[in-house]
Amino acid sequence: MAKLEVLRYPNSVLRKKCEPIETIDDAVVQLARDMLETMYEDKGVGLAAPQVGVSRRLIVLDVGDGPLALINPEITSAEGTDTMEEGCLCLPGINVEVERSARVRVVGLDTSGKPLDIDADDLLARALQHEIDHLSGTLIIDKVSKLKRDLLIKKYKKNQQP
Repeated sequence: MAKLEVLRYPNSVLRKKCEPIETIDDAVVQLARDMLETMYEDKGVGLAAPQVGVSRRLIVLDVGDGPLALINPEITSAEGTDTMEEGCLCLPGINVEVERSARVRVVGLDTSGKPLDIDADDLLARALQHEIDHLSGTLIIDKVSKLKRDLLIKKYKKNQQP
């Protein structure tokens, strides 16, 4: 396994809509393993392929129940709302109050091609939504008003200066 470089905002790859994975081959399985290693080393709970420069529909998560890799994940239903502070490995030092669905159902494939159907709430629901957002080029700063986003970007850029 290998630790991958996590792209930082404003890298353009983070804003691209990702392509579905048509074939689950050794390269996809290895990418999932490398993404998990990267996520753990960077102390995250989730990571999406575009965050490591790959515009494909693959996410990995571990909210404390063990590692999970999802290929071509899709939210098929959502209910309720919940607001919680979120951070992102692409925007270190930035935390945002984000309103999301309280419960979601997500379908996708595991790395062996087996269908997965996940009913999630709490942190798992939030992490799934956050990572699936990345597959559409959406970041946590897109979940706030333009004024707040501008202030967050200004703070982020200031924190990134040597």
